[in-house]
This record gives sequence, structure tokens and C-alpha cells, in this order.
Amino acid sequence: MKQLEKSGLKANKTIQISGSKSISNRLLILESLFKNIKIGNLSNSQDTQLLKKALSERTETVDIHHAGTAMRFLTSYYSISEGKTTILTGSKRMKERPIKNLVTALQTLGAEIEYLENEGFPPLKITGKKIVRKTVDVPADISSQFITSLLLVAGKLENGLEINLIGEITSRSYIEMTLDILTKFGITNTFEGNTIKVKPFEIQNETPTVHYEVESDWSSASYFYSLAALGRETIHLKSFYKESTQGDSAIAKIYEDFFGIKTTFTEEEHMLSLHPEPDFQFPEKIVLDMNNCPDIAQTLCVTAAALKIPFEISGLGTLRVKETDRLQALYHELKKIGTETEITDLTIKSIGFNEPHENIIIKTYQDHRMAMSFAPFCLIKKLNIEDEEVVEKSYPLFWEDLEDLLIKN
Repeated sequence: MKQLEKSGLKANKTIQISGSKSISNRLLILESLFKNIKIGNLSNSQDTQLLKKALSERTETVDIHHAGTAMRFLTSYYSISEGKTTILTGSKRMKERPIKNLVTALQTLGAEIEYLENEGFPPLKITGKKIVRKTVDVPADISSQFITSLLLVAGKLENGLEINLIGEITSRSYIEMTLDILTKFGITNTFEGNTIKVKPFEIQNETPTVHYEVESDWSSASYFYSLAALGRETIHLKSFYKESTQGDSAIAKIYEDFFGIKTTFTEEEHMLSLHPEPDFQFPEKIVLDMNNCPDIAQTLCVTAAALKIPFEISGLGTLRVKETDRLQALYHELKKIGTETEITDLTIKSIGFNEPHENIIIKTYQDHRMAMSFAPFCLIKKLNIEDEEVVEKSYPLFWEDLEDLLIKN
């Protein structure tokens, strides 16, 4: 259990965050498929290391434990690995996370995939084969990682791929990030209306090797925005780009609008600085649709709860099927820091504020973001966080970096 004493925040400290897990995992699949990629600043997250290990394994059974991104990306990857049969499995929680929409899309294209236990869930038996069909309809409101999984292998397909997204698109920014990466490697694609088209790509002798320096992770940066909002001191973060393709870069505008944290960029150092505005007037209420950046919703809710600002957040349908049911987890754990909420399948809304519990013990539900999003509350009151090692999934050095910023009261 991680014990966090009530603390203050040091001024003008600089933190170097590892490469984005989202970008790193996309690049690892592309590197394995096309070979013309050299990756710098790869994420040191457990998820990325598990994916890297899986791509190098020659065993029939591949266990990716809790790594949801790896499960989704590898499902498509192994589906086009001709002549290879793979049993793709994971942890108990992974076997509860639905994958049917992705499997159905791949089967429509001609992939050979079987469910080994429960229909619609891992583990999967995947027999790799050549896929020549090119058109598939996919529900647009599913996890963007399902769509990205298809897009990452699309350039390797003989006839490319056309995905027709049916309905309202969820987490569009993550899809656009994937397409931007494909473009950087010369894989032609278009995204018009609800239709995505990717042309087949062949490595030629003269095809240049592309070097890709992975930007640091904006999801991880969100916890420092929360610290700056609560501690009202400037924090510097490296290595970030002003024109980021990561959907969670929306955190900069959100925290400027609602918490008075102004972000400035130093281009030559790829550094962003979080400056709390003095005498900022907090809003009477936060109303926000986070459909394009649901992974930072937990951080926002804890920041608002700590400052006792009423909030109503929508667009959170995908949080139900993450490492845990994040909406249910927030409902229970926000109570401990004094915030009563109402939740639906898509929303969370504060309905009242009380005094925090005397002995706060935050459950993580094996979810890295629960641990890290609640950690900044130590600037308000001491607390304990169970299973602190869960941060290894995305940010192994989080506790060390946090300690560097805190002044014990």
C-alpha cells in the first residue's frame, strides 16, 4: 500500500515522462510488419514491454496479462500471420473484456478466429491466413483500439482496407492519430465522413527507414496538471510537442478553462510548462463531453472533487470496459474524498460534497489510472493507495516522480 502524507508542491520542478504508450504500441506493430522503422523514446510501460515480448515470441500460446492494447492489436496482427496458429490469452480481467466487435470485423474480412471459452471474449485461437477482402462495416461507438487494430494491418493486406463506421464515432482523435502515423510511414489513407480507406503498402529496396521519436505521454501528463491545479505551483514536463496528435492533449485546454492552468511550450527543448494563473476564479460548474479523451476523465473528476467544483461529465461509455468499470470505481472512491456522484452508462455527475474520510484508502481495482488520478489528492489530505504497483502498466516511475515534486508538511 502506498502511503501519501499531506504535502505541499515544490515550484518549478522538471519531470521527464516516458514515450507515449499509445504511440509506442502502434509503432511496434508497424515495425514488426514493415521493418523500415526505427523507434526512439519507446514507452517503458508494462503494456509496451508485454507487446514487444509477444511480437518476439515463437510460442503458440501468447499471454498478454492485463495489456488490453496488446490483446486488440495482436488479434489483427496474428490474423494475417500466414501459416501461424496462436492462442492469445490474458488475465482473468482480460477474459472479461469484450472483443467481439473486432473479431466479427476480422471474420467478415476472412480471418479464422475461434473463441476458446466464452463467446465474445478472450482467449482466442487465431489461425493466420491471407486476407483479400477489403471492405468491412464496424460500429463507430466501440473502442477506438478495435478500429486502430484493423488500420495497423491494413497496409499489409493485398487489397488494402475500407472501413465504414456505422453511427457516431467515439474517440475520433485516437483514430486520427493512427492515420497520422500511417501517413508518416508512407501508407496512403483517407478519412472522409465515416469511411476510412487505406491503400496496400509494399516495402521497396529504395524505401527509406523512418526514424520516429515517440512523444511523451499526455495521459501521464494529466496527473501533473492535477497537481498544478491543486498545489498552484509551476511544473515543467519533457518531451512534448505543441502540435500533438494525442487525443489526451486536450487536457491543456480543459485545465486552462476550468482550473486556470496555462500551458506554454518551449519548442527547442520540447518542454511544456504548467503555470497556475494567480487569482483564477473557478467555475460554478464543469459541464464537459469527454468522448474524445475518456482516459483523462478520472483525473478531471478527482481534481474537481478536491476543489469541490460541481461537475457533469458525459461521453464516457468506453470507461465501463477498461481495466475495471471505471465509472463504478469512481462512484465508490470519490465518496472517500467527500464527493457523492450519480453515474449512468455514459456519464458521471457530482451531487454533493462532504468532508473526506479520516482514513482514506483508495482501491485501485487493478487499474493504473485509479492509482495515479487519486494521488494528487495528497495535496489536500493524507491518503493510502492500494496495489501501488499497478502504475507499472503505463508509468513505472510515477511514484518516484511524484515524490520529487512533494514537500512533506
